[in-house]
Amino acid sequence: MINFLQTPPVDPTLNPTFMQQYGFIITIALMVLVLWLFMWRPEAKRRKQMQAFRDGLKKGDKIITAGGIYGTVKEVKETSLLIEVDSNVTLRIDKNMVVADNSDLQRQ
Repeated sequence: MINFLQTPPVDPTLNPTFMQQYGFIITIALMVLVLWLFMWRPEAKRRKQMQAFRDGLKKGDKIITAGGIYGTVKEVKETSLLIEVDSNVTLRIDKNMVVADNSDLQRQ
């Protein structure tokens, strides 16, 4: 019974099996594939959607900045926006700081 549970001695002259040779590489490749499927790919998709939203901003759109400031777009430039926060109060902000469309939040 005890002899049955023991592993047989390994003959060093035998060639290692495929899994012994490439098991580590296959495991690392599978881990990278899982990371790509569940982390990198959705993040890249979200980033593309956000960039398309920022590129599509036009005068009159209601927005929310990363700092939580609600405003209405008055002027759109290449990398910045002029937003009206209150009557006669305008701010110039970087386009990358716009995180949401105010009208989308009001519908929810």
